[in-house]
Amino acid sequence: MSEDIRRLVVVGASLAGLRAVEGARRAGFTGEIVLVGEESRLPYDRPPLSKAVLAADGPAEVPPFRSAPSLAGEQGVDLRLGVRATGLDTGSRTLATTAGDIGYEALVIATGSRVRHLPCASDGPVLHVLRTDRDALALRKALDGASSVAVVGAGFIGSEVASAARARGLTTTLVEAAPTPLLRSVGADVAPLLGHVHRLHGTDLRTGVGVTHVASDGTGAVLTLDDGSTVTADVVVVGVGVHPNVEWLAGSGLTLDDGIVCEPDLGVGIAGVAAAGDVCSWVDPRWGRRSRLEHWTNASEQGAHAARTVLDPAGSSPYSSTPYFWSEWYGTKIQLVGRTDGDEALVTGTPEDGRFIALYRNGDELWGALTVGRPGDTNKLRRLLSARTSWRDAVEFARSRS
Repeated sequence: MSEDIRRLVVVGASLAGLRAVEGARRAGFTGEIVLVGEESRLPYDRPPLSKAVLAADGPAEVPPFRSAPSLAGEQGVDLRLGVRATGLDTGSRTLATTAGDIGYEALVIATGSRVRHLPCASDGPVLHVLRTDRDALALRKALDGASSVAVVGAGFIGSEVASAARARGLTTTLVEAAPTPLLRSVGADVAPLLGHVHRLHGTDLRTGVGVTHVASDGTGAVLTLDDGSTVTADVVVVGVGVHPNVEWLAGSGLTLDDGIVCEPDLGVGIAGVAAAGDVCSWVDPRWGRRSRLEHWTNASEQGAHAARTVLDPAGSSPYSSTPYFWSEWYGTKIQLVGRTDGDEALVTGTPEDGRFIALYRNGDELWGALTVGRPGDTNKLRRLLSARTSWRDAVEFARSRS
């Protein structure tokens, strides 16, 4: 670790930023740490927002990862919440914020992402997005008084919202512009099977149609779709993806292209700066492809790695991992390990019942796996991926589990 570094600044006080703080301390850094966060509350976990919080009996609040005394006392953090980063001067090593400039000797950027909005809709009391704890609590309150819900976007977040609505017995319509849900995430051979999961549980899934207009009808809203049909609902939830929060870095000298273009060790090509989480686009040597992942596990692991990279640049190493993500729809666990952008997908199990394994091949090697309603198989498949198991052996395993 460089003895010249006396102050580490972490900008972004969510999971990746918190793990950067903790990783720095575990690595033996004893200098000053400043943690800057745009939200006014302590770092908290986001996956429960679309899962537990939306349930009718969900928690009334989302607890923080750590208390203020823990961050200030145990971790020795100078915590600056409700402060937004507005610019970066890498020459003078200065972070500009809404509360004034902050000098740094090492900097980890973990500013995360923000939700996309529908250009054809204006904000209103029935229109909701889901990114913060306030969003989740407001949506839950709206669901408490609703009988029907329309969800725009059948990605993982939109699908979890639809699941929560159906668990409450609400009439639920899920609108997706692509031909199938999660087409880019799981591929054309597997995505229709996930659409079938929605229909099995009574969700009205409409694919291949976009929303052209959203209008209030007094108590709810009417969505006009581009095929001429309409959907009326008491509550409308928009889940059409996110933007990485990197606009504030314009003119900084960092390379921006769907996030921050990073080196394999998560450095940005400028001394003293690294990135982690939703904003980080890097090439993992295990897979050899540039990626920007919006997964919990990735943010957690990258935060600590980015801190080590800026604190010990001479000893830095590439960040590599097996991607992992999980979701839960209608009480069914969906888990994804590895990558899905290989040469071929093969499905085993009983997809007609909403329970199956999808394997993804790249060359003669297992490249990734999706399990739906098969939680007991996921860890084994993850081990097979780590061992670079042959495609033939992976198929034999999956068929044996069927």
